[in-house]
Parts: sequence; structure tokens; C-alpha cells
Amino acid sequence: MSGKDRIPLFPSRGAQTQMKARLKGAQTGHSLLKKKADALQLRLRLVLSKIIDTKVLMGDVMKEAAFSLAEAKFTTGDFNQVVLQNVTKAQIKVRSRKDNVAGVHLPVFESYQDGADTYELAGLARGGQQLAKLKKNYQKAVALLVDLASLQTSFITLDEAIKVTNRRVNAIEHVIIPRIERTLSYIISELDEYEREEFYRLKKIQNKKKRMKQEAEIEKAIRKAKGINFDHAANILEDNEDEDLLF
Repeated sequence: MSGKDRIPLFPSRGAQTQMKARLKGAQTGHSLLKKKADALQLRLRLVLSKIIDTKVLMGDVMKEAAFSLAEAKFTTGDFNQVVLQNVTKAQIKVRSRKDNVAGVHLPVFESYQDGADTYELAGLARGGQQLAKLKKNYQKAVALLVDLASLQTSFITLDEAIKVTNRRVNAIEHVIIPRIERTLSYIISELDEYEREEFYRLKKIQNKKKRMKQEAEIEKAIRKAKGINFDHAANILEDNEDEDLLF
């Protein structure tokens, strides 16, 4: 096993415990990121389905709005310049909020009407019904455009978040976890080798002590056979039998 395939550290019991904790953390993180990717993928499919339905509906609404504009112009004449000259502020505005999906913040746009209708009395002379129909159709078209913009923005955000999450999942699954497992296997093999060496060393010490004990017993037996007895050897700390020294 090369050094690049594992984490460089000294094999010990503490390192083994640390690697087990890191492996468990990596596996937990991989599981959580996998669940996050699944949740984002589910939301992405839902958003994509809504985008398709909204675009299909948008075609019908825009066609009806364009047709109602032609009807209003045919009934009342050209009123574009009158409307543009009298515009002071937008009546339909857009506000945004955040939607949290598995830790990913998705921008959501909502349209709302601010203030009263400036042209609520328009069409009293002629074409009032067509103008009211025209305003209603274009309000619906603007609301659908805002919803479509919100869905497409969410789709792009979700797609990018899914790519980042999948890269992290693959990195943990194919790089981090195998590297920790190889390091843990290396530590376990080294510790087993240390244990075998320690067992062999203790066995050698035990055999050496046993051999020394046998040699001492044999030497004692030989001395006993020769009549040499060292059981009552003189004590050098006792001075009652020492001769006086004269200087």
C-alpha cells in the first residue's frame, strides 16, 4: 500500500479510534448528502413539470391576449399613445421571497397589484367591454410570466445545487471513504504485527528465563554433588566474625 492511498499517520490505538470516528462521520455525511440530492432531484422534476404546463398555458393566454388587443383596437381605435402618456407608475409589481429545499434557497417571485386601476373608467365612450377583457387577459399573462420566471430561476438554482451535491457525494464515496478504509486497514495490520512481535518477544523472554532456571538448578545440583554449599554464605554486612585490622 503506497503512502498516497492512505492518510499519513503513526499506527496506534488512538489513531485507530480517530479513523473509526472519521469513517463513521464520512458515512453519515454521505448518507445525508445522498438524501439531499434525492430531495433536490424530486423538486427539480416537480419544477420541470410545472414549467412545461405553464409554457403550454402561456401560449393559449398570450394568443387570447393578442386577439383581445386586436378586438379592442378595432372597436376603440389606436389608444397606445394615450396609455403611454398617462402612465405614472406600475400597477402590477413583483416581490420575491426565499423557499428552502434541503438547505438550498430558491427564489420565488410573486406578482401583486399596487394601487387602484388608473383606467377603470376607460371605455365609457365606446369599447369598454373589450378594454376590460383586454386588461384582464394581459394581467393573467403578466402573472403567468412572473410564475414562469420564478420556475425557471428555481430550475437553474436546483440544477446547479444538484451538480455540486453529486460531486460531493462522489468525492466522499470514491475518494474519502476508501482512503480512510485503507488507512484503517493499514493501522490494524500494523497493530497486529506489533502484537505478534510482542508475543514473540515475551515468548523468547519466557523461554530464556526457563532455560536460566534450569541451568541454575543443574549448577546447584553439581555443586551439591561436589559438596559445595552456598546456602549459608557469609553476610558482608555482619561484622561479628571480621578480624581486627591493625594500622
